[in-house]
Amino acid sequence: MPTYDTLLYEKQRHGVLITWNRPETLNAISRQMEHELSEALREAERDPEIRAIVMTGMGRAFSSGYDIGGERPDPVWPYGIPEDHSVAEMLDHWRERSRTETERLMQIWELSKPVIAAVNGWCMGGGSWYALACHMTYACEEAVFAQPEVWMISNTNFFWTLNAGYKHALRYGLTGDHIDAREALRIGLINDIVPKDELIDYCFGIVERIARVSPETVKINLYVATKGMHMMGLRNALSLNDELSALAHNSQREDFKRELQEARNEGGMQAFLKKRDDPFRPEPFGPRSQPRQ
Repeated sequence: MPTYDTLLYEKQRHGVLITWNRPETLNAISRQMEHELSEALREAERDPEIRAIVMTGMGRAFSSGYDIGGERPDPVWPYGIPEDHSVAEMLDHWRERSRTETERLMQIWELSKPVIAAVNGWCMGGGSWYALACHMTYACEEAVFAQPEVWMISNTNFFWTLNAGYKHALRYGLTGDHIDAREALRIGLINDIVPKDELIDYCFGIVERIARVSPETVKINLYVATKGMHMMGLRNALSLNDELSALAHNSQREDFKRELQEARNEGGMQAFLKKRDDPFRPEPFGPRSQPRQ
């Protein structure tokens, strides 16, 4: 069995628990984690003893999204096109990156075994895309979903539209606003809300019920849904998502990005996030919302 540095892989109860294990970064998605998760999913798919997969995060987050603090900044940072790069090079860079990220999500979607996301806290940006690409998604009361990357010129993802529907996806994709578990349930992002200390056990209860059905039947009925969505145009929508992502990341504006970069240069990632997030507080939902009457 392969060993992983950024994941925990624990077989149990006819399934496997894959835990994202970078709690010091709120399980931010690094390139290493992407690679190891892809390997872990292939391992689970090959193992006949595993009938379904539960995926969660260590600590107080499912994931804070793609790692923008611990890895080398992208060449387009912070705004404009560097003198030693062309527009075409920048578009190709972001197009390839987005396509790679989409293929990671589609590996989950196209897996022959069900994948259940157990969202145990913060589920932000790219982390939310992974949670929504899973075949089922359960969350604890403390879960918070959002795409705050739109505040610093970035794209949403069509998996939000697929799960929440057109109008709800636009409401939150255009604002980046936080969504608490109750709002996530109302708009269709998640299947249900489960107490945090019962979340993993609850998800494995579903795994055990799936295991009572023949594996061939599960595979075929999973494909009825996922391949059916492909026939309705899901793959085309995600391909367009990749192209528009490249345009979004290259639509850099000095009036939107200069202050963010200055804050990062002077105070690091914490100052950058404060500068980015403060104009949007209080949030309509979640722990940063105003007290409800």
